[in-house]
Amino acid sequence: MIPLALTRGDLADYVSALFLVYIILIFANILISYVPRMPYRPWLRSVLDFITDTTNPYLNFFRRFMRPVGGGGFALDLAPMVGIILLFVAQAVVVGLIRG
Repeated sequence: MIPLALTRGDLADYVSALFLVYIILIFANILISYVPRMPYRPWLRSVLDFITDTTNPYLNFFRRFMRPVGGGGFALDLAPMVGIILLFVAQAVVVGLIRG
């Protein structure tokens, strides 16, 4: 017989996967920011817009409190690093609470 109910472990794995996908999207946003000019393709533009539209609201929260380090064209934005660290901490706490 196939079990139809989700266990706490299954739910914790699902939530952990959601955190991981969002962390990967933030890494993709970081990589996008290093490419100065992307060639225009409609499908590529929609993928890039999806990545920036989903990650920038979260990262802009940290950018309000932290200015880029350095100056000119070599300024280093630390907001993604802080955001990723906080996501790893939140993932550990939330998944740990779900698992029990």
